[in-house]
Amino acid sequence: MCSVFLGLNVLLLNVQLGSAYQLMCYFNTWAHYQSDVKGIKPNDIDPCLCTHLIYSFTGMWKNNITTTQSKALDDYKDFNDLKKRNNQLKTLLSIGCWNFRAAPFITMVSTPESRQSFITSVIKFLRKYGFDGLNLSWQYPGCHGSPPRNKHLFTVLIQEIRKAFEKEGSKNKRPRLLVTASVAGVVPTIKSGYEIPQLSQSLDYIQLMTYDLHGSWEGYTGENSPLYKSPTETGIKAFYNIKYIMENWKKNGAAPEKLIVGFPAYGHTFILSDSSKTEIGAPSNRGGHPGPYTKKTGLWAYHEICTFLKKGATQVWNAAQQVPYAYHGNEWVGYDNIKSFHIKAQWLKKNSFGGAMIWAIDMDDFNGSFCDQGRFPLTSTLKKVLKVHSASCKVTAIPASGVGRQNLEPVLLLSSK
Repeated sequence: MCSVFLGLNVLLLNVQLGSAYQLMCYFNTWAHYQSDVKGIKPNDIDPCLCTHLIYSFTGMWKNNITTTQSKALDDYKDFNDLKKRNNQLKTLLSIGCWNFRAAPFITMVSTPESRQSFITSVIKFLRKYGFDGLNLSWQYPGCHGSPPRNKHLFTVLIQEIRKAFEKEGSKNKRPRLLVTASVAGVVPTIKSGYEIPQLSQSLDYIQLMTYDLHGSWEGYTGENSPLYKSPTETGIKAFYNIKYIMENWKKNGAAPEKLIVGFPAYGHTFILSDSSKTEIGAPSNRGGHPGPYTKKTGLWAYHEICTFLKKGATQVWNAAQQVPYAYHGNEWVGYDNIKSFHIKAQWLKKNSFGGAMIWAIDMDDFNGSFCDQGRFPLTSTLKKVLKVHSASCKVTAIPASGVGRQNLEPVLLLSSK
């Protein structure tokens, strides 16, 4: 009976937000801190695209939440001002990430007093700067340098946050702050880090990081975020796909309406050991060259991938895994495009999951000048398929660069098949 009420509560929340599905969009703190490349700023984001915008990342100091960038306070204002143009939009602040040291989390969860100090600081911080909730991105409790007992302490932290948020909202007669978590998909990390049924009870949404499933660290080519396993994958690698990850979380006690599928607006790149071998699983000796925007070896944002494709790269549709890859010379990239986003979004609807989250909106073609598909083509595809709509949203003029009917045509063509 309890699970029925939980499902009804989530359904009511979804109806209030104007969609049966959630579309949660991350915005990178460093997206516009580039010295020689013009990036995207918070006020460049279309506030009508997503149900939730997540500002990432903030930090922690002495068990208190804190900023990590000197310009963050200005960002917070611009970010939350987007709600003036869409009063159904929710904004969250994310703490953690892959390069956030485990030590602050480990220390913070270790005692009731340190957890309470953190929670008190979070409530004060979120209310002061106008956020609607917190996203925890601890990578990862119970493993990767975190002691095994942190698996349970992570659950305790989430439960205490939820209770404190409920108490604060009731006391001050304000909408309760939301609490979500970004979690791993691979089996060993799940077993080490998460008490799934208990987390599902306390979290509003659980964002599955169903990406980074293959990369140059493996020594061979592979898709970043495949929907299905490759026919050649065996053993634990057969679990490195969206279908298995989502079903595994559901099977282990997570409410499906709270599970959010991760969609990457980037791809992993490889330098082929032999440029004549271009198939999935082809030998690779390192990650691809850094892109001009992301500046990371082995990774390109979607708009950087579009530039690569325009140079004459051979594009291949991986039918078995329902994602594309491309290669040119000795460079190879496994990525997502409008077609794969459309297919995955339809799949999550068919399986009654809660929605999609995109990492990250600034890695999409945010100004429409790279891919000739309009602004935010990947995010717009999710919005269309999931039927995200806000009656209150005020659409502002869009810059003329690269914008036109082409941003709709690929989706319409796919829908007709």
